[in-house]
Amino acid sequence: MKIQQMRNEALKNEMNITWNAEKYTSDFSFVHQYGNYVAELIDAAPGSFVLDLGCGNGALTKVLQDKGYRVIGMDASGELLDVARKNHPAIEFVQGDAANFVLPEPVDVVFSNAVFHWIEKEKQPDMIKCVYNTLKKNGQFVFEFGGYNNNRIIHSALANVFQEHGFCYKIPFYFPTIGEYASLLESAGFQVKYAVLFDRLTELKGENGMEEWINMFVKRPFTVIRSEHEKAEIINRTVEELRRDLFINGKWYADYVRIRMKAVRS
Repeated sequence: MKIQQMRNEALKNEMNITWNAEKYTSDFSFVHQYGNYVAELIDAAPGSFVLDLGCGNGALTKVLQDKGYRVIGMDASGELLDVARKNHPAIEFVQGDAANFVLPEPVDVVFSNAVFHWIEKEKQPDMIKCVYNTLKKNGQFVFEFGGYNNNRIIHSALANVFQEHGFCYKIPFYFPTIGEYASLLESAGFQVKYAVLFDRLTELKGENGMEEWINMFVKRPFTVIRSEHEKAEIINRTVEELRRDLFINGKWYADYVRIRMKAVRS
């Protein structure tokens, strides 16, 4: 038990984030809902074995199962996996690091939605190698995540307010261009079949949608701020700065840019 607890803690530190899994599921459902469009890129035969890498609360793993695939979900977050297992007890979910995993048997498809921007740039080749090794020959790698300039308006506002308070703000995500990421895939032995980078202005839930979005997703930069009062001041000031650009017709929006790709193991 102690070994497992240490392993879970290591995985948590890998992403440096602890999820409020219930709130993520109830208030940020757009994350997996948009993933339905990504799943449409999969053209494997019914019964094919699919890994949902970074499965989160398991909502998209269930969608893949409903499409007739044999599925397994993997995520680093024990909190999200608890929700996944509770909501989808018939599906197998395992805890693992996307940049360092091995499955007992190869899969036909690796699918992932809204995950890879959480993985540090330096670890992307390790993650892609793991995916390549777990796929069968001609297996499909289908995914979407934050692309170049994702949430640029939000992160710029946070950087300005951090500076006002004497702190340096560093974007805690990896947002590549198509060319950059295609090169990584090709270096690992993949053939890129489809790639697109597109804007997707995304509605947030409720009158406090932007504040809650920052609290949910932008955790690492705030670790340098000891005072909860000052943290709240920074968030409130950022929200007011963003109101002009991202509060539209009484609703909050996040300025998402997504990179969506399909590659095949050669």
